[in-house]
Amino acid sequence: MTSILSLTHLTGVEQLRLAFQGEENAAPIARTLDYALIEVEEGRVVFEGTPTRAVYNPIGTVHGGWMATLLDSACACAVHSMLKAGQAYTTLEIKTVFHRALTEGVPVKAEGRIIQMGRRAGFAEADLRGLDGKLYATATSTCLVMELTPPA
Repeated sequence: MTSILSLTHLTGVEQLRLAFQGEENAAPIARTLDYALIEVEEGRVVFEGTPTRAVYNPIGTVHGGWMATLLDSACACAVHSMLKAGQAYTTLEIKTVFHRALTEGVPVKAEGRIIQMGRRAGFAEADLRGLDGKLYATATSTCLVMELTPPA
């Protein structure tokens, strides 16, 4: 996997296109939870995945943490896509709302979009939908934007 820290000379959208698209460069969490970044443009990203029984909760549906992770990735990467060269970010908060239960074998897409991007904070939203358009969950997120300092 290509480290984002080695790509700080690139803009955020360039970093995402180089470092995270394709299975061989997927973030470890994406490999672990079996989802992938499939679309990247400034201010918008899309992840897709199909949950398996391995991510079920005790009541027999997909664990909310699996859905929240896709939504967190979508919100955060929407902010990431807006970074200038030499910037980084971290999530300050995320709010997730679950609209319906999700079961194994249902392919979903998490689309993240910028609401507003400032010098010090980025605000994003995301929705998790089945390929049939059914809404499973939504999220909003605030990210802190930071200037990276070169190593001494």
